[in-house]
Amino acid sequence: MNSRGFAFSATVLACGALFGFGLSLATMIQPEVVLSFLRFDDLGLLLVLCAATGTTLLVYQLAPRLLRRPLFAQAFRLRPDETMRRTLGGAALFGVGWGLSGVCPGPAIAGLGAGNWPLLWCVGGMLAGAYVQGRWFSGKRD
Repeated sequence: MNSRGFAFSATVLACGALFGFGLSLATMIQPEVVLSFLRFDDLGLLLVLCAATGTTLLVYQLAPRLLRRPLFAQAFRLRPDETMRRTLGGAALFGVGWGLSGVCPGPAIAGLGAGNWPLLWCVGGMLAGAYVQGRWFSGKRD
């Protein structure tokens, strides 16, 4: 691995660790807290949502103005906004899974790291869903 590849991998690892720490600090790795939020019993996670949205908006607006180029790319790019039936169906399925289990992928993996072993069922379901999507819907069948 060259030094640029190592720097990229180290940055990804550091960002993932910071993200997992933030999820843990916000108690999003506890399905009971998330389900309580989804039932409107405890709106504490709404503050987390607002802080994350505000931070993302700020970074997306300021980073291209303050940096000549991204750290690991040649230029900043805009991604086209495409709404497709598959995207909407996937989002609905994701929402149903989130509501039933109380976790989404990031907090589920962080919860495993914190020793919340019942989340293995959720992660297993996510992996199975990703496998089915890749095999069935990608158009590539080996």
